[in-house]
Amino acid sequence: MKNLELLKEKAKLVRKWCMVSTSEAGSGHPTSCLSIADVTTVLFDKYFTYDLSAPLNKYNDRFVLSKGHAAPLLYTLFGVAGAYPLEGLKTLRKFGSQFEGHPVPKFKYTEAATGSLGQGLSVGAGLALIGKREKLPFKTYVVLGDGELAEGQIWEAANFAAYHKLDNLIAILDINRLAQSGETMFGHHLKEYSGRFKAFGFEVIEIDGHNLEEIDKALEKAHNNANGKPVAIVAETIKGKGVSFLEDKEGWHGKILKPEELEYALEELGNIDESLRFELKMTAKTESADNPQEQSFSKLKFDKNKEYATREVFGEVFTELGKSNINLYGLDGDVKNSTYTLDFYKAYPERFVECFIAEQNMVSVAAGLSRLGKIPFVATFAAFFTRAADQIRIARVSEANIKFIGSHVGVSIGEDGPSQMGLEDIAFFGAEPDVIILQPSDAVSTDKLVPLMINHQGISYMRTLRPKTPILYTEDETFKIGGSKIVQQSQEDYLTIAATGITVFEALKAAKELKKDNINVRVVDCYSINPIDAETLKNCASKTNKSIVITVEDHYAHGGFGDFVSSALAKENIKIIKMAVTKISSSGEKSQLLDAAEIDAKHIVKKVKKLLK
Repeated sequence: MKNLELLKEKAKLVRKWCMVSTSEAGSGHPTSCLSIADVTTVLFDKYFTYDLSAPLNKYNDRFVLSKGHAAPLLYTLFGVAGAYPLEGLKTLRKFGSQFEGHPVPKFKYTEAATGSLGQGLSVGAGLALIGKREKLPFKTYVVLGDGELAEGQIWEAANFAAYHKLDNLIAILDINRLAQSGETMFGHHLKEYSGRFKAFGFEVIEIDGHNLEEIDKALEKAHNNANGKPVAIVAETIKGKGVSFLEDKEGWHGKILKPEELEYALEELGNIDESLRFELKMTAKTESADNPQEQSFSKLKFDKNKEYATREVFGEVFTELGKSNINLYGLDGDVKNSTYTLDFYKAYPERFVECFIAEQNMVSVAAGLSRLGKIPFVATFAAFFTRAADQIRIARVSEANIKFIGSHVGVSIGEDGPSQMGLEDIAFFGAEPDVIILQPSDAVSTDKLVPLMINHQGISYMRTLRPKTPILYTEDETFKIGGSKIVQQSQEDYLTIAATGITVFEALKAAKELKKDNINVRVVDCYSINPIDAETLKNCASKTNKSIVITVEDHYAHGGFGDFVSSALAKENIKIIKMAVTKISSSGEKSQLLDAAEIDAKHIVKKVKKLLK
């Protein structure tokens, strides 16, 4: 290898700043950085193709640090590449610094937030998938710690990468033996890791992660790989490598060097040339990843005499909008004939990604797609998104632009029973800041709301219904995020019933029954749950005989639609009565289950009469 000694000196520089920055911060994970410093030094100096002035250049190689606690290494690598002065790393973990404790989008060279372990390979697979589908020349490198290889999502991602023949994906496994609280599952038994990745269809290369010649040969082979298999470089490394009193020692994970220890460690490294820099390969072309384009409304027509399931209408609208927006991607977890992303798949197979029954991987793959300017729609049963709760949380931290479609919401799905019912989804998505939550009640509102999700930059979530519902609106109606529709009112309304989704029709039935007893009520379709249309609800309460709003929803009581209304109207002199699902449901017909949950028209009538007494 040419310049072997120079590479050793650059690796020493990387080690120095990983230790200096963490000691200055007073916290961090220096030993986790030192173990993989040699491999990443060779990668950045000889193989990594990147335009520092344009992180979103679609021809750039991608680098994902899945072991996010080694963030000082990520920051040092780009610093030695010339992205910024190395002295700036002394602000590591300080309030307002771009160098946070784990990578987040504030650091513009990170592909996604990492640190919740086990997600990086999925993100990398999403990035690599775009390269593969669009025939772009870049490689995606993912550095994984051996501790996180115990996470099930890693193997979802490995399965996915092999199935989609992502031979442009290179996983670098930092097998340093030591996790946070003790030895990892397999320690330094490389064959255990190699065997697993081979079983999942990877091309596997075992190396000494501190032998620069072996590292170079492995990276060259991985770089030139074109056999349809993703690559796993299994690197045997030493945690704390380069400093004798840190090497392979337990009890140093997440601990920094005290001033005297740092001084001794730097003495061991010897003289370091601070002027050394990586010679990044420049991309041959410069073209930014696609920017999401403004989406016009679809032009679907609906027969007002028919009923439609909003899940089916979503599929039609999504497919229609795909004609004019090539950035739309559909991802599904083997339920495309139930979520109706099947329509999109048939029309645009090149922009559909079958993720099979692996929801965690599906969400993180979508985060990778989002990074490169795509607008992924991720669809499955609403109940199954709870399996990917952490992945959705980290996607939000990553500021990803993902649209989630949860079908089969509530007890109204009927005979499938409680294991299939999405009854916690509003609470979960609503807990994340600035996430849009929509629930259309009919075909027209579905048609109007899907484009609004596309135009919104950030995460949005739509609940879709299994049962068919009547047409409620005319095609000239307009909808907005944060809006609602008063679907029944009079000059003599006693109170307001605020409903969403399937319960809008139960509220309308109840209103019809109440009118027989000369009791008029106002009914509001709150199709936007977050943000909620507080102004309309306040106006309704002020114009009715009683300042009462009854919320009705096919969702558990805690954290649902009713809580959004209660929070929005907390400072008003309005009484909020919540009607929601309060117990585990069962199999049965829709009408039976709505009745058992006490959120059907009969129970709404009963509640109104009780309140008016």
